[in-house]
Amino acid sequence: MKTIVRRAVLLLSVVLAIFIAPANAAVTANDKTAVVGTAFVPCAAGGAGETVDFKGILHTVVSATMNGNELSGYFHENFESASGTGETTGDKYQFTGSLGSSFHGSFQNSQFTSIFVQNFGAIGQGPGNNVYLTETLHITINANGTITVFHDNFSMVCK
Repeated sequence: MKTIVRRAVLLLSVVLAIFIAPANAAVTANDKTAVVGTAFVPCAAGGAGETVDFKGILHTVVSATMNGNELSGYFHENFESASGTGETTGDKYQFTGSLGSSFHGSFQNSQFTSIFVQNFGAIGQGPGNNVYLTETLHITINANGTITVFHDNFSMVCK
């Protein structure tokens, strides 16, 4: 009799383990986007301003936990090997720093989208040549857990 009860308990445990979904599902994305662009820097070239060509890899890690229709998460991003060069002066710019933020929301039409405006520092040659590179980060998470990262609207502002 004890064997039958043990087998029934074991069978019930296996069935429950198979059919009970976890309350919280974690999803993660590790995105590396090649960034190439130009932006006008008004404080460059001794205040005359110049266009700066920049390039590098923008590395973004997104982690989120989904619980039913709600989700919360965090992202972190930094430039890898990112630099710029002034078209007129040839002055070099080196991008530095990293950024991150948390987010929380609910799915609308089976997806969640959050938009962040980021400012990365760039150290320029000479006095008064340091800038911020501003970009817009778009994070979209579908209800199935697929995460998409997109960057746009790059511009430079003098510090």
